[in-house]
Amino acid sequence: MSFLDEIEERNVNTNGIRLHTVLIGKGKPLVLLHGFPDFWYGWKSVIPGLRDHFRLILPDMRGYNTSDKPEGMENYGIDILVQDMVGLFEELGFDKINLAGHDWGGLVAWAVAEQYPDLIEKLIILNAPHPKAFLHSLQVDKQQQRASAYIFKFQTPEGEKFLLENDFQGLQLAVFAGPRNRKAFSKEDRKRYFDAWSRPGAISAGVNYYRAFPYSYKGTGIIKVPTLVIWGMKDIYLLPQQLIHMSDYVENLKIIRSEKSTHWILHDDPALVVQSMRDFIG
Repeated sequence: MSFLDEIEERNVNTNGIRLHTVLIGKGKPLVLLHGFPDFWYGWKSVIPGLRDHFRLILPDMRGYNTSDKPEGMENYGIDILVQDMVGLFEELGFDKINLAGHDWGGLVAWAVAEQYPDLIEKLIILNAPHPKAFLHSLQVDKQQQRASAYIFKFQTPEGEKFLLENDFQGLQLAVFAGPRNRKAFSKEDRKRYFDAWSRPGAISAGVNYYRAFPYSYKGTGIIKVPTLVIWGMKDIYLLPQQLIHMSDYVENLKIIRSEKSTHWILHDDPALVVQSMRDFIG
């Protein structure tokens, strides 16, 4: 039986918007935050291995899939995204949760853990740079600057237009051709992504995360909660040197490297991700 037969879907009001949220499983609460250009379904490869151990909470973040999509870069600053999550936890009745994030979901998770450490039992990051270290690397690291060229393109006026061309060709190449695991996405999976990308305003909203971040993140970067970082070392967008300075900011840090995995470690090495999460949370 597919896990899709077991999911519960809710529309949760938080921070003045509505977030479509999927819940599945039993056990300790574990919130899974997706990245760009994913949506909750981006966790599909690890949900089957986690649902018997945790109560999984998978929101479509602000701007994605069927969640609300306020217009304007100013509605996607990091503090706003943090408040979305804090309100979500409260509305669902959780006073303490385990929090995991991949890509942009990881950046939001870093910020939540920094600002609200008392809400987080344990933090898990998958191929998402520490925000303070990443902003610095964009200024001084020429290799990371080249790898992040797409970000600079997004930050130009109408910089997302190329993503909409030729049936989302750019997004298709990044998501479907990006993983080392070429069997990660079925025909039905691809349709789900096309449906999510096709919702009015969705792509612009996702790009607004990139536009707002350099101006909106003002944190110290200090993380006091126990943190596990799982990193695909073949990531061509977020280079492995992003791991070097994490320990400068994280008081209790464990790093697990997947040497052959790409940015899409969720699909390249789901068994490692599942077992690492289970061992870390306990």
